[in-house]
Amino acid sequence: MAYGSGVGVAQESAHSGHGTQGAQGAHDAPGAHDAAGGHGVSGAHDGSGDHGAPGAPAADPSRTDGLAVTGGGSWMRAAGVFSPPGSFVPSDALTYDTRLVPAGARIEVTQFTDPSGTRVGTRLHGLVPGRAYGMHVHTSPCGADPAAAGPHYQHRPSATADPVNEVWLDFRTDEDGDGRAEALHGWNFREGGARSVIIHDRQGGAGERAACFTVPFGPDDRA
Repeated sequence: MAYGSGVGVAQESAHSGHGTQGAQGAHDAPGAHDAAGGHGVSGAHDGSGDHGAPGAPAADPSRTDGLAVTGGGSWMRAAGVFSPPGSFVPSDALTYDTRLVPAGARIEVTQFTDPSGTRVGTRLHGLVPGRAYGMHVHTSPCGADPAAAGPHYQHRPSATADPVNEVWLDFRTDEDGDGRAEALHGWNFREGGARSVIIHDRQGGAGERAACFTVPFGPDDRA
């Protein structure tokens, strides 16, 4: 894939209607579709695929994941519906502040990766209309404690946060509370190093953690 001068910077835009495609081609891979829960990818399934064993955590019935090989790279999609920690119906998408991320809001995250780098996209539905949000990839899965997701994923260890060394997906919602963003990088995630996205109450390098979604990010050779 080709990378331009925008490498490392999320391309933010807001849109209306659930049928709008993702930012700048983020959803042009096979089976890309709205976060409402369709199953367009070969092998897509409900849940993360490892919740069926006895004693395993309850599956998130709202979740849909997909993984596909596309030529020299791989494509991943994960989608979920937000609910507060401890809800009767478990969810891998957790809202810690329902004023900013209401229960029932939806998220979709995609990743296309090949030896030249990675492209991460997101679409969200049902947030506060006309509001700016921050969003970053984090190192650990979500938990009841907002801190469980750990720090920002960094390509190289650094004491400072910046969108070139990290994956920033800041966005602004439209009048319907829908938003989207995309980030391009000339590097790939380390195996197991990127496990979630956090939605923050403001844009930039920091902010209160309003919501979290566990995402199976991976390197380009995982498929």
